[in-house]
Amino acid sequence: MSKQAGTGDEDAARTVAEFKQAVNMTPAQLEKWLDTDDSKRVGQKHGNAESTGHQSGRRIVELLHRHARDLSADDIAHMRKVIGYIHRHLAQGPTKSDPASSDWRYSLMNWGHDPEKK
Repeated sequence: MSKQAGTGDEDAARTVAEFKQAVNMTPAQLEKWLDTDDSKRVGQKHGNAESTGHQSGRRIVELLHRHARDLSADDIAHMRKVIGYIHRHLAQGPTKSDPASSDWRYSLMNWGHDPEKK
């Protein structure tokens, strides 16, 4: 971790480990998913803008390609945001009887976590 992470190496290393555990999609899987209509359809939007989750997904792809020593404090902060979102959203569970095609799953996938992935 670079000193620019600014949160202490131990804390940053723990965040990176939690991020890698929460984000269970590869960069290629996430990029492919983000290109789908379902990915673009779900999530919180302001007007016709890109959803917060879709924007986060694009950033997650970048973070997955980056080496831990090159992460900034802002990168670590975003990783914490991703971890928090995934944990909260998983606890809510699907709102439909078929979680495989639910907006709940699709939103999680925008954040790099596929609950159907073993």
